[in-house]
Amino acid sequence: MRRWPSILAKRFWRAENGNATIEFAITFPAMLLFMLSGIELGLMTLNHSSLERAVDLTVRDIRLGTGSVPQHDQIKDLICDRAGFINNCRSNLRLELIQVDPRNWTGVQREATCTDASREVQPKITFRNDAGDNDLMILRACAKISPVFPTTGLGKNISRDGAGQYALVSTSAFVQEPR
Repeated sequence: MRRWPSILAKRFWRAENGNATIEFAITFPAMLLFMLSGIELGLMTLNHSSLERAVDLTVRDIRLGTGSVPQHDQIKDLICDRAGFINNCRSNLRLELIQVDPRNWTGVQREATCTDASREVQPKITFRNDAGDNDLMILRACAKISPVFPTTGLGKNISRDGAGQYALVSTSAFVQEPR
């Protein structure tokens, strides 16, 4: 009778059943993390390229539309209409229009000013499109996007604001044509 448990123990240690299950259990979480991060990166790239294209098309319209001076709300509407993949674009997009002297370059502020849904009061950005002829203008658009998978992989490790959104920034420059 005493030999029976030792025979069972030897059979158990020698059996190779379930090896694939152990490998799957070890590698599946890492593969799932890579897959979810890849989806997040793909959607982030889609949103950013959509914003870049919308800003470029809008700046092109501004450059070619001599005599017209579109204001903040018109530019924002044009960008949001063209950036189809950005959710709540009108409330999550903030524009800056900066006049720069190319002969006395001082640069622009490194950090873009973006919206933050976690704050109640958000000061209005100075947006003046009253540049003179041949003035260099920089248009910077910052859109806030919510991650699809905020608790795993890239969505967890990306820099986010208090509302859990990350910023996508697009910058374009143009010269104010003579009117």
